[in-house]
Amino acid sequence: MRLSRERTVGTTVLASKEQSSSYNSEKKRKVVEHICLLKAKKDLSEEEEKDMLDYLYTSQYQMGGIVAISLGRISNENVENYTHGVFMRFQRKEHLVKFYENPFYSKVLKEHVMPYCHGLMNVDYETEVEDDILPIFRKGEDFNFGVEFVLLISFIQSAFGGPAEDALESLKRLTAEFPSLIVQSTQGSNFNLSSEIYTHAVVIRLRSVEAFEMFVGSSDYKEVRCV
Repeated sequence: MRLSRERTVGTTVLASKEQSSSYNSEKKRKVVEHICLLKAKKDLSEEEEKDMLDYLYTSQYQMGGIVAISLGRISNENVENYTHGVFMRFQRKEHLVKFYENPFYSKVLKEHVMPYCHGLMNVDYETEVEDDILPIFRKGEDFNFGVEFVLLISFIQSAFGGPAEDALESLKRLTAEFPSLIVQSTQGSNFNLSSEIYTHAVVIRLRSVEAFEMFVGSSDYKEVRCV
């Protein structure tokens, strides 16, 4: 799924694919990623959409623990018919727990989200990012504009301990080889029991719609998808 409308605040150093990657040598920091997918009503007006997204976006200022947020309309078709997506990053799992329990967020959902939507799904996973302020908080010029590419994956039980890990590692290596297209990529095991049909999730921040199309259209990505 691709989020086409951004509410995030992130210098672009262009590098060719052939450049050697050092993603394993960087010092890492654990973070928790939260994905919320919404199914908006078909007759949702622009004013209603703005109200919903504005309240979701500004919720970060009313609650602690949220270090980054991105949200917008899903611009490509998907089987589940989700229309909008919200991505949030938390420092620790306990911050995510408090977020779910926060009465302010519950009020936002009740009064400004669910009146406009008929479905909602949450996916959460722990991952690692480069241990530096800009990548952790998704700040700087790289994050000012761009596209979020969300992949929700369902591995069968027999794939665990081998094929699943190989596929995820291949995708991790591939995203590290496209610094001219990709700003940041994270992945991890979904621990949200309400969406346990999805075992893993991946969020790839691309520099533009064109970068997204180049990446998903590349033979390397198509080959990894078949792993």
